[in-house]
Amino acid sequence: MNSHLFGNPHSQSPSSLRSTEVVETARLRILHFFRADPEHFDLVFVANATAALKLVAEGIRRHAKNGLWYGYHADSHTSLVGLRELASAGSRCFFTDTEVGQWLSEVFEIPSNEPSDGRAHAVGLFAYPAQSNMNGRRLPLDWPGQLRRCASKGKSELYSLLDAAAYVATAQLDLSDHENAPDFTALSFYKIFGFPDLGALIVRKDVGHVLLKRQYFGGGTVDMVINGSDDVWHATKQGALHEALEDGTPAFHSIAALHCALDVHSRLYGCMTNISQHAGHLAATLYNRMASLVHGNGAPVCTIYKNCASDYENPRTQGPTIAFNLRTCRGAWISKSEFERLASLNNIQLRTGGVCNPGGIASYLDLSPKEMRENYAEGLRCGNGIDEMNGKPTGIIRVSLGAMSNMKDIEACMSFVARFVDQESSQDIQLNLPNPSANRRDSSQYFFWCRRRKKHPGVPTMQSWTADLAIRGNIQKAPLAETTPANPELDAKHPCLVEKEVVLDLMILDQKSLKEAVQ
Repeated sequence: MNSHLFGNPHSQSPSSLRSTEVVETARLRILHFFRADPEHFDLVFVANATAALKLVAEGIRRHAKNGLWYGYHADSHTSLVGLRELASAGSRCFFTDTEVGQWLSEVFEIPSNEPSDGRAHAVGLFAYPAQSNMNGRRLPLDWPGQLRRCASKGKSELYSLLDAAAYVATAQLDLSDHENAPDFTALSFYKIFGFPDLGALIVRKDVGHVLLKRQYFGGGTVDMVINGSDDVWHATKQGALHEALEDGTPAFHSIAALHCALDVHSRLYGCMTNISQHAGHLAATLYNRMASLVHGNGAPVCTIYKNCASDYENPRTQGPTIAFNLRTCRGAWISKSEFERLASLNNIQLRTGGVCNPGGIASYLDLSPKEMRENYAEGLRCGNGIDEMNGKPTGIIRVSLGAMSNMKDIEACMSFVARFVDQESSQDIQLNLPNPSANRRDSSQYFFWCRRRKKHPGVPTMQSWTADLAIRGNIQKAPLAETTPANPELDAKHPCLVEKEVVLDLMILDQKSLKEAVQ
């Protein structure tokens, strides 16, 4: 890009032809990267993985004259769940792998909205993630082949959509067996290479025609358009499939960057198998150490959300992702928001919250639809910092490992998590009525972690705080105060606050203020 001029590929100028060459060679290189034969597959560049999913659903919906039926797995990303809104013939969520297996083992047909007259038939789309974006558990990759064989026994058209965005970051997606490959595969390049921010949809050419009846058309996808008269007509391009689906000017600069990304990736890591083995080993190490971490009274520090069928030693069943929450020695939930904030101060990058996986969150946190509706009515919103409601966490902490992770990262993460271990939990102060004399220390020698309780959204008041856990600390007397790690003035006076903070906001209490707060 420093030495050449690139132009809109929808032209014949030298700069445009140069862009066309860069785009088409990148398309072939990416297909090769996923072992997809260009004879059987085409690749459509899109903005991101979500755009790829939406493109499939909108195209098939128009193809399905009698309505689209949609089936999807409960472990799906929000963007995959959202496709159910386009299914006019109904949808079904499969809660377990066993449900999917039973469904695939039957000879079935999708119900049609129209009477059976020998011509009407229903169209169905089954979608699922290759890897859960919540906890990294990997789902079977042979379902698309089973679906194709099952569909051939009935009159229904059934297509498969694989969300491979999380999977391809640390595993080799192998599409060499086109007969058993997904009909549509969505992915995102930044998860693999870091840059560019671009997505793609890989399509089996045998089924590509179902996308061509989509309602919208954009620049570059048509050969002729009549406009300015009562005659409304257009002709979609009839060449390569991607020509009819890539609306507008391709992101040719970002696509050009893919060449650099592929070259650097190959030079650093060799192949995806190397990355898979490396990241898998790190994840297994971190998981085992977190699972064995306990408080002084033997209570586990980490609650890890792992599928019972997953094994961190087996890359077929588990990716290098760990979803968890932390608990105090008494079993109280530690704030994920504060954990993330403190992790950032310690140069540890992680994610907390619902992580765009509503089914996984509901399942692993045991949240019923009724509870989720009630939580929403009481003020819970995505990313608003409410970490616990009615005794249950509202989200999780997620650590993801990849090609550039190393053992130093594991040590740093464990060193940070270890700060939340209470080695003297058997001598903690009673929660409801602290008695300093029982511990033969002045109450100013303790700082109390407090949990925010809100009856409605708004700024918390003093009365909305309740003592949750006391941990011994060498802190001198200090006036009643509230702080977060973002308060450098108070942190400078009391550096141990950043090192020890574990729940929400910290209140440093002298004896008088302590009694007032608890009462």
